[in-house]
Amino acid sequence: MTISISILDQSPIYPGSTAAEALAQTIRLAQKAEELGYRRFWVSEHHDSEFLAGSSPEVLISHLLAKTERIRVGSGGIMLQHYSPYKVAENFNVLASLAPGRVDLGVGRAPGGLPRSTQALQHGVTAPQSLTEKLVELEAYVNNQIPEDHPLSGIRVTPVASIPADIYLLGASLDSAQLAASLGLPYVFSLSINGDRSVAIEAIQAYRASFQRVSNRTAKALLALPVIVAETDQEAHAFAVEQKHYKVYLASGRKATVGTLEQAEEFGRQAKESYTIEEKTTEVTRGSKETVREQLLDLQRRTGVDEFIVTTRIEDFSERLRSYERLAEALSGIEAAI
Repeated sequence: MTISISILDQSPIYPGSTAAEALAQTIRLAQKAEELGYRRFWVSEHHDSEFLAGSSPEVLISHLLAKTERIRVGSGGIMLQHYSPYKVAENFNVLASLAPGRVDLGVGRAPGGLPRSTQALQHGVTAPQSLTEKLVELEAYVNNQIPEDHPLSGIRVTPVASIPADIYLLGASLDSAQLAASLGLPYVFSLSINGDRSVAIEAIQAYRASFQRVSNRTAKALLALPVIVAETDQEAHAFAVEQKHYKVYLASGRKATVGTLEQAEEFGRQAKESYTIEEKTTEVTRGSKETVREQLLDLQRRTGVDEFIVTTRIEDFSERLRSYERLAEALSGIEAAI
């Protein structure tokens, strides 16, 4: 079995550019990914951000499906805590009916923004549910398999998709891995959020060990990580300006990961409770084609995954495209060590 590679794009807005330009680059990148043979192309959900243009994955997915022909397109991911599972299922059943067999529904556990945007998204929402309850309900709705004991038994999600979207749970902890396993869902561990590779290995191992077989499904784990491939190791290091992320720990026990110190401080202020901030360096897999290939093969051997979902943050868009081209060349025909 060959190693598959996919892309998670966040539609970054770099200094001097606009959201319209960022989204246009996302479209071009999706088309290039299809041309290069990438397996899937996912877009993210972030709110109230001046640095990222992707706030509505469903809308962007619809456009990307129309602009491509074969590549799977999906969310990385929908922040389900904010929404009605029924409405999310409707959105993705429409997408899956527009492009049967090409739609993925990745679900994220993070809020995708600061407390104020969370309040705005959840304003007026009644009957709060846990993420686990929402995931169970979402899967039932997407597949139109609502249990008879459900309070809304008999309801259908229309249109009924001939090939429903595949649901994935995204996370960066042992807890998220165990939740995915308990629900029999595919799991994606993000090294961009939690760069501790030992935690990634532990989480994926725990996922496989406790996976609850549902129907004819088998455990499927993927690894998401930042990657930069250049002509030489030195050039890759020059492109990879040190990337940091910040963990905010609230007194109530809640925590969140954001991209800048300013966002971390604003998160704490908006949460209106005492907080601490921990600065982390985001480890980027980077180097020449040969160097990156060896790094990814080592990660594959240690985790057992057969698919990587990569994000490349290079401000120059042409160089970003070249990085993805080199990555495809580096892993072309490489067999997974399973």
